[in-house]
Amino acid sequence: MTDIAAASLEIGQVVAEAEFTLSRDSLVRYAGASGDFNAIHYRDDAAQSVGLPGVLAHGMLTMGLAVQPVLDWVGDPGRVLDYQVRFTRPVPVDTADGARVIIVAKVGALDVDTARIDLTVTVDGATVLGKAQVRVSVA
Repeated sequence: MTDIAAASLEIGQVVAEAEFTLSRDSLVRYAGASGDFNAIHYRDDAAQSVGLPGVLAHGMLTMGLAVQPVLDWVGDPGRVLDYQVRFTRPVPVDTADGARVIIVAKVGALDVDTARIDLTVTVDGATVLGKAQVRVSVA
């Protein structure tokens, strides 16, 4: 477990950053693991038939990737007390290039034994998760 104390943190401090590349293979593997076999996650024709530009990443996959840098930082997933996001924009996954998901985690609020970590999650410069916040124990 990482030793993190509220006294060592300050509002606005970047505590973690990460970048993940999703491929179409990533989506198929996630579909198998999660049981979400909605064809919009692996077939362009299915996605386009419902008005989407193409294949989209699973929302829960994006959400899971977004919290990973915080989990790495705190060192113990048991220290995560709450995690919430709003899905604001889909994540298109190009056949050739995939999708590059960039995460920056900053301290948004502090009290004696908890910290609220605010996540900025972007793809192609656009924010894809809104009000993405993780409350962690720093006692």
